[in-house]
Amino acid sequence: MALAVVTLTGQPALADGTSGAYGFASDDQPVTGASTTADAQLLVPGRTYKSSLPADSDVSYRLDLDATSNAYVSVTAVPRAGTLVTATDGIRVTVRDADSRSCSVESAYVGPSRSPRPVVAWGSRETAARRTSCQGEGRYYVVVHRIAGTSSTPDDWDLELAPFLEPRLEKAVGTTPTGSTGSTGSSGSSGSSDSGSLDPLTGPAVPRSGGSGFGAAAAVEQGVWSVDISPGQTLFYAVPVGWGQRIGATAELGSTRRGGYMGGALNMALYNPARGPVDDVNLGYSGSQKSASLGSLPPVDYANRYASLGSVSGTRFAGTYYLALHLAEGMGEEYGTGPYEVTLRVRVEGTAEAGPTYDGRFEPPGPFEAAAGPGRGAAGGGEGGDGVAGNDGNDAVMTVVAAAGLGGGTLVLAALGVWTAVARRRAGGAW
Repeated sequence: MALAVVTLTGQPALADGTSGAYGFASDDQPVTGASTTADAQLLVPGRTYKSSLPADSDVSYRLDLDATSNAYVSVTAVPRAGTLVTATDGIRVTVRDADSRSCSVESAYVGPSRSPRPVVAWGSRETAARRTSCQGEGRYYVVVHRIAGTSSTPDDWDLELAPFLEPRLEKAVGTTPTGSTGSTGSSGSSGSSDSGSLDPLTGPAVPRSGGSGFGAAAAVEQGVWSVDISPGQTLFYAVPVGWGQRIGATAELGSTRRGGYMGGALNMALYNPARGPVDDVNLGYSGSQKSASLGSLPPVDYANRYASLGSVSGTRFAGTYYLALHLAEGMGEEYGTGPYEVTLRVRVEGTAEAGPTYDGRFEPPGPFEAAAGPGRGAAGGGEGGDGVAGNDGNDAVMTVVAAAGLGGGTLVLAALGVWTAVARRRAGGAW
């Protein structure tokens, strides 16, 4: 089924990820990572930055935080195409307070693909009564460390840094994650709603090119999507997920000639609205069709942050969730340059509910305001629904994706509906 796409002015159209290179945002600000915290440059929440990471030294950046907001910094490390990486190459992101006490430590690795791909880890400073360190207003530091394998290429990696602020709640909510038995979180979803992985959608696939980075992620909703991807390429998709909804996804790599087995031939990763890792899965391949699905994820709920399991605690925000697909460079040597067809089946279960009330707005607000509001269920991009998704709340831009065959009047009405939503957002309303 062909697509008719209407792009509203205010932001460039989505990039299509036709190159294997990571798509840094055009408004990324250059920042130099310091070798010591004393020289660390400031990261301002709401902006994104481009930097670099040497193979043999740490780099530090500074955050100036208030006493009440939760702060997150997502770090995307990009090995350069054609360089040698191992499964254990990666990064470690540490957030520390002014007394060098650790607020968080998170690591991420290239994995079994052994293919240069974006590696994402995040750090956080969370305000909580049970903590004694990392509380209060003041200076905090983000330290990025390169975890280098013994046989990998010792060159610099590029970095994209994205800091976010989450305001405090107007009143406290429960601290039991929705994945726990019998719990009821801030959105009112009970733990029993998390009953295993979601079944993949069926039906014909709609062609949908992916974006080359977080900032250019292609907007999709629930549906079945056909993706062309080349060896070494990473494609990004943005999916709105509301409070009380849960997301599932399956990636299928089509058959080609028989060849040697490749572990990690296709990687699919899920990230939350603060670009924090939620879950990922690797698909082994030997030439016949294979599929891989994300694990069982809970409904989005504020209380999920208190879970010990990362795939639960990562689903703490409503908003834009990102799916990233990476096809290993080695596929080109074993099976040819492609491109290869991947079928991406995205499912969003449940109707979006009212979430907790924040005392302020996220910074930047866009990724956290892209989800459906109360009373609006998951639209079916591949099963008859018109997909509407926003990619950047700082600009009044959305893309209306409508199945071919819709009348011109229907498409105009859809566009007018999006303009209404934009106006409501600018006035401070939900959509």
